[in-house]
Amino acid sequence: MANVTVYNMEGNEVGTMELNDAVFGVEINEHLVHLAVVRQLANKRQGTQKAKGRSEVSGGGRKPWRQKGTGHARQGSIRAAQWKGGGVIWAPTPRDYSVKMNKKERRAALRSALTSKVQDNKLIVLDSLTLSEIKTKEMQRVLNNIKAGKALVVTAADDKNVLLSARNIQDVLTATPATINVYDVMKYNTLVLTQDAVKCIEEVYA
Repeated sequence: MANVTVYNMEGNEVGTMELNDAVFGVEINEHLVHLAVVRQLANKRQGTQKAKGRSEVSGGGRKPWRQKGTGHARQGSIRAAQWKGGGVIWAPTPRDYSVKMNKKERRAALRSALTSKVQDNKLIVLDSLTLSEIKTKEMQRVLNNIKAGKALVVTAADDKNVLLSARNIQDVLTATPATINVYDVMKYNTLVLTQDAVKCIEEVYA
C-alpha cells in the first residue's frame, strides 16, 4: 500500500496514511479514463439546436418562373437553400448526445484517475478541514499552506462553511465522495482529500 503524508490546515506534517491499492494503486486504464471524460462532457450537451430545412420554411409553394426562356437559371422554389430566406442544408435538429458507460467501467475509470494523482504526487491528504465561519480568505490561506493551486477539494460530507468559502476562489472546486467524477479529478492539478473522505472513497470503490 502507498503511504502518503497527512497535513493539517497549517501545512504541517502530522502523520502518514496508508492508501488502499484497490482504489489508489490500480493499473491505469487510459482508454476508460478517456471514455469517462467524453461521456461526462457529452451528457452535458443539451442537444436543442434547431434550424429549419427546406421543407419547413414557409412559402415557396410554386415555381418562381417557368423552366425555360427567361434567361434566368432554372429554379424550383424561392425557399431553396441558395435563396435569401431559404431553408438550411442539412439543418441541425434536436438530438440526444448522451453516451452510455457501464457502472463497472465508470468505477474503474475513477480508480485509474485517483491512482494517477497518487503516482504524480498530486494528492494531498488533510487530517481535517473545518472552518468556523464562511470566509474566502481563510479557505485561501489553507490552500496556500498546503501549496494547492488549481485544486479539487473533497470532504466526507457537505460542509456549508467550506463550500461557500471556496466558491469564489478561482480554479477551486469542492465535492464529496458521492459527487466526485473522473473529469473533475483530471481537470484540477491537485486533489485535496480529508482523511474521512479517503475512507469513504475506499469503502465505496474498493
